[in-house]
Amino acid sequence: MGNLRDSLFAPVESEIVLVEEGIKAVADVDYPWLAELLGYIVSSGGKRLRPALTLLTGKLKDGCNLDLLIPVATGVELLHTATLVHDDTIDLSHRRRGKPTAANIWGWGIATLAGDYLFSKAAELVSQACNIRADRLFAQTLTALCTGELEESFTSFDQNQTRQSYLRRIGNKTASLFSMATESGGIVAEASEEAIQALRSYGYNLGMAFQIVDDILDFTAGEEELGKPVASDLLQGHLTLPAILLKEQYPDSNPIRAIFEKREKEQNLELAIEMIRSSEIVPECYRVAQDFTAEAYRALEIFPESPCQRALLELTDYVVERQK
Repeated sequence: MGNLRDSLFAPVESEIVLVEEGIKAVADVDYPWLAELLGYIVSSGGKRLRPALTLLTGKLKDGCNLDLLIPVATGVELLHTATLVHDDTIDLSHRRRGKPTAANIWGWGIATLAGDYLFSKAAELVSQACNIRADRLFAQTLTALCTGELEESFTSFDQNQTRQSYLRRIGNKTASLFSMATESGGIVAEASEEAIQALRSYGYNLGMAFQIVDDILDFTAGEEELGKPVASDLLQGHLTLPAILLKEQYPDSNPIRAIFEKREKEQNLELAIEMIRSSEIVPECYRVAQDFTAEAYRALEIFPESPCQRALLELTDYVVERQK
């Protein structure tokens, strides 16, 4: 995390510090029990990639009002945090980033309400920009996030999940928030419509690549790096791109059906992991991710070279090169 901040976040280093302060301030409430809960949730860390995207895209335009941009960037991160709290509750997850989840400590009901609280705080922060378009974008993003989560829930353990449905799902669950992060930067900075649409495209394609790489790492990284069990999505009945390609390439001899039917689950899970790691599935998934990063690069071509533009290009490389 330190290296990421030292290099890619350098143009917005001072603003990221203010975002961190805003995130911590969420736990500054009069109710000790709520302060403890919120403090635990917001102290769990994270890359702060999404607020950095809002800051970098906003500062592409000279004279951007940072007093408006910083609350929006903070709201973007809180929205992301809220989705993680709800994800852990829905998936009955016990650990995230190597720590017990809020749901594991306080219970599923309280964790759900904590996620709702963070959604509302995120909306409150975004509204500080006094920009109707930014408010509308926040609402549209929240709708997309919920749609993606609902689709994932309704299709869990469905062996007919396809590449098309997967891309639609991650477009809603992940890319929509990346797109909001970058588009809102342009909106608050009062950039041209051409620039705002380019930033929207950049964020969407970056988010798609980010999630595909996340789903690759779910099979190729270790539990220590992931902070959760290997192949956890498959265990929860969600077919991500590596598993879908496994199903496509081995239609009659893949272990996914047995995993979904809970037949010799551990043995078949190990087999699925090994088949994905030892085949051309991982390189093919990276090629799909790189197709999206190529679109992200193209979206940035309309912007003149600057420290923020270079950082956005380097972040695009980071998304596909990261190991966790």
